[in-house]
Amino acid sequence: MATSSRRALLTCFGLVLLLAPNLAAASSCESIKDSDARNHCRARERGNKSACESIKDSDRRNLCRAEVGKNRSACESIRNSDMRNKCRAIAGGGSSSSCESIRDSDERNHCRAVAKKNKSACESIRDSDKRNHCRAVVGKNKSACESIKNSGLRNRCRSEAR
Repeated sequence: MATSSRRALLTCFGLVLLLAPNLAAASSCESIKDSDARNHCRARERGNKSACESIKDSDRRNLCRAEVGKNRSACESIRNSDMRNKCRAIAGGGSSSSCESIRDSDERNHCRAVAKKNKSACESIRDSDKRNHCRAVVGKNKSACESIKNSGLRNRCRSEAR
């Protein structure tokens, strides 16, 4: 192979490597089957709250607005009380008091871990997929997502663990 051909190939390969993280991030959202979850993932990936507007379910749309737009007031329009409390903790800047009224213990422990940014709180989560999701998100460790069996949660994890 001629030197100029090798250089062109290496340049092309180098560009692929530079773009690969962006391609991987996009593909983690695109493989999510649920359209509302996929659109929330896209909004989170892009840091663009306008992408939340394509979410059909109003509670999920408001959760997305609060999370991506850092707008805690959007949580107050959420009808589902567990989701509203989780939203308050996520968008509330570190207060875990909203987590305490969440009925599901795994969700409550995940909420506490995220609100306090304390990975050890993930260890109280019984479901192994949810525990690994929590570890990845709170620890900002995408590799922990790969051990999640549920593909939807694994893809969501990949977008949330940055």
